[in-house]
Formats: sequence, C-alpha cells, structure tokens
Amino acid sequence: MATLILVRHGRSTANTSGLLAGWTPGVALDDRGAAQAVALPGRLAEVPFALAVSSPLQRCRETLQPLLDERPGLPFHTDERIGECHYGDWSGRKLAELNDEPLMEVVQQHPSAAAFPGGESMPAMQARAVAAVREWNARVDAEHGEDAVFLMCSHGDIIKSIVADALGLHLDLFQRIHVDPCSVTAIRYTRLRPFLVRLGDTGDFGSLVPRQGGGGSTAQVGGGAGAP
Repeated sequence: MATLILVRHGRSTANTSGLLAGWTPGVALDDRGAAQAVALPGRLAEVPFALAVSSPLQRCRETLQPLLDERPGLPFHTDERIGECHYGDWSGRKLAELNDEPLMEVVQQHPSAAAFPGGESMPAMQARAVAAVREWNARVDAEHGEDAVFLMCSHGDIIKSIVADALGLHLDLFQRIHVDPCSVTAIRYTRLRPFLVRLGDTGDFGSLVPRQGGGGSTAQVGGGAGAP
C-alpha cells in the first residue's frame, strides 16, 4: 500500500504568541514559518508525490504553497478531516491560562476521556483523521499503485494521533509523541501493518539542546512552536 508523508504546518503566529489556535481564522505563518515553507520543497525534492492533501486552514495551505508552485500539475485537495482539533471554547486562548483548567490534566494524562467545551472529543479527532488517512491511502493505492507516495499537511495533535494509530498505541499514550513545526513524518502502510519510518524530522537539532526552563513533562497541546 501507499506511503504517507505527513508535514506539520510551519511555525505560526499563534505558536509564537502561545495561543491555542484551533480553527480560529486568520492564523498565518510567521517569518520563520514562511522560511520553513520555502525550504520544504528542497527537503522533499527526491520524493515523487502522487497527490497532496491539506487541512483547509490557512497555515497549512501556506506551508504547502511553495511546494505546489514548484510542482505544477500535482493534484491538490483539501480535507476538513485532517484539520485541527475543534478546541471549542478553548480556541484562541493563551495556553498559559489553560494550564490551570482542570480539563488540561485530563488532556495530558487521559486524552481518551477529554472533550473540549463547545468543541470535539480527542477520540473523535483521532477517528476522523485516521479515517481520512485510510480513505486517501486506498484511493492512492488504487489509482497509482502500492509504491506510490502522497503528502498530507496537517497539525500537531492530528499528526500525533495518526502516528499513535499506526503504532498501535492507545490514545492515552499519544502525548508521548512530539512533532515540531514543518517536521516530516513518514508512515509506510502495508496489507498487514503500518511502519513508522520517520518521525518529526526537521533536520534541525536545535530543539534537542537543553535550555533553562525548557522540557518538562507536559505535552504542548496544539504542538508548540519548536526550537527557539
């Protein structure tokens, strides 16, 4: 079956402002995110894509635009099912404020029981994203053959949930996964099982350098801003 390349959108204005963007309109790439998007076609230059699919949100479309410009004629689609989690009443709020909400502990420790007020549950988020992957995978496989590769541009929590599914991990373990802005994750699907062949690859190891106040045991809801 086909190979899926998952790209998280480049760093956004919400990432650097510490906001949980969700589906808030008008969230664009910041200057670094735009530079990450410009560099993406070179990083993926050797990969022949059968098609590209994006979350409909602005930051994902901006991330893919340089690649689409360099590959005229590449079939391009949007799919709301790989759009960001619907955080409901949490959307647009400061993550620093949300850390004091009782629900945040559930999001961190027991996400399979987490449902955002006015939004969706984390299991529902994962279910729609995985369903989209499997549907597009079957389509690419049928139309382009089992050696085909396709690209999806999505969001941190969406990609983490897809990776957890591929690894056979319970959703309660998905907060152990991390993907930086504009990172590349690759999953090769086969008839019997998926293989995770890349996870959160940016080629930039700056985020691994220990820094004062960095790290900690709390996962960054929405994915975080990556290396400073």
